Amino acid sequence: MANKVNVLGVGMIKFAKPGASDDYNVMAAGAIREALNDAGVEYPEVQQAYAGYVYGDSTCGQRAVYEVGITGIPVFNVNNNCSTGSSALMLGAQAIAGGMAECVLVVGFEKMEKGALGSKFTDRTNPLDQHAGVMSKLQGFNQAPPAAQMFGGAGREYRWKHGTKKETFAKISVKARQHASNNPYALFSNVLSLDEVMNAPEVFDPLTRYQCCPPTCGAAAAILCTDAFAKKHGAVDPVYIAAQVMTTDYTSSFDEDSMIKMIGYDMAKQAAADLYEKAGIGAEDVDVVELHDCFTANELLTYEAIGLCPEGGAEKFIEDGDNTYGGKFVTNPSGGLLSKGHPLGATGLAQCTELVWQLRGTADKRQVEGAKIALQHNLGLGGACVMTMYRK
Repeated sequence: MANKVNVLGVGMIKFAKPGASDDYNVMAAGAIREALNDAGVEYPEVQQAYAGYVYGDSTCGQRAVYEVGITGIPVFNVNNNCSTGSSALMLGAQAIAGGMAECVLVVGFEKMEKGALGSKFTDRTNPLDQHAGVMSKLQGFNQAPPAAQMFGGAGREYRWKHGTKKETFAKISVKARQHASNNPYALFSNVLSLDEVMNAPEVFDPLTRYQCCPPTCGAAAAILCTDAFAKKHGAVDPVYIAAQVMTTDYTSSFDEDSMIKMIGYDMAKQAAADLYEKAGIGAEDVDVVELHDCFTANELLTYEAIGLCPEGGAEKFIEDGDNTYGGKFVTNPSGGLLSKGHPLGATGLAQCTELVWQLRGTADKRQVEGAKIALQHNLGLGGACVMTMYRK
């Protein structure tokens, strides 16, 4: 029988714009110390470490954790594009569940450059070449950032299919900024009106600049442990991982001539179905959600993929306010990637941190009243979708 995986401690630093942050090792160490302090654990008690980052040389994970302690433990470096942080979290959770360790550290960090994401290696096959092939066939290429073309194209396909208004996508950004205004860790905490979002420069129809997540630097961390370890440290009823799954691309990502499928819709849909079955909990039981809103189009599509509303029902879901406080599901109370920021390796651990705070009832002005069950969705093109269910 698998061990229960407790999230004994979490921590993160305030996210920053590229060029305005500390170096990656300093940011990571700050998040690690916060998580250790939160857990009441000394670093020598940590038996394994999992470090997630996308941009950086090999063994950045070691250099990051060495800031806190040099104890000879295994340190695993993880890269899974935008789902890197939650992929590292899943590996750490498997070590606890499988009895390989009693206490592990998971840390995610990223020091990003200004501007849109680009390829670092031009002398080998691009891992997104199949995705780009779908896009080239369906809509071609233009000068917009490639990720915006992919997710914007999926949003445009959805809009044509369901008659969805452009304003509906923009309302997601308005909601994100409202939530982020109560988050001291968010990169952008100033609220925006619908007109401001709609009138911002267009990046790729239907996305304006405020509907695209910014390049961000930051770090977040979590301490995972067994029940016995938690009890030894005096923890009472800690938040735990009730279920966790990862999916990668299916043939539908490339064979069905769909931008929606290409950007991971079926990965998310299957991950959600598997997660609910594994946890014995349905979407209707969830109180709070942190999902991967790299672009407003992806948040809208994810509502349907993970069962927060019926397929084709996202516009009504948004207009009814069912994605915010007072509605059915408070989504991205942190402000999400759109407003909190998206340091690729740190995002999954930042989502974890927010949801642990929510389930503990310590999220201050962002607190979702009575939150007992939390859902996390973290997506990376290439592709991987990691979903996690937390309970208190």
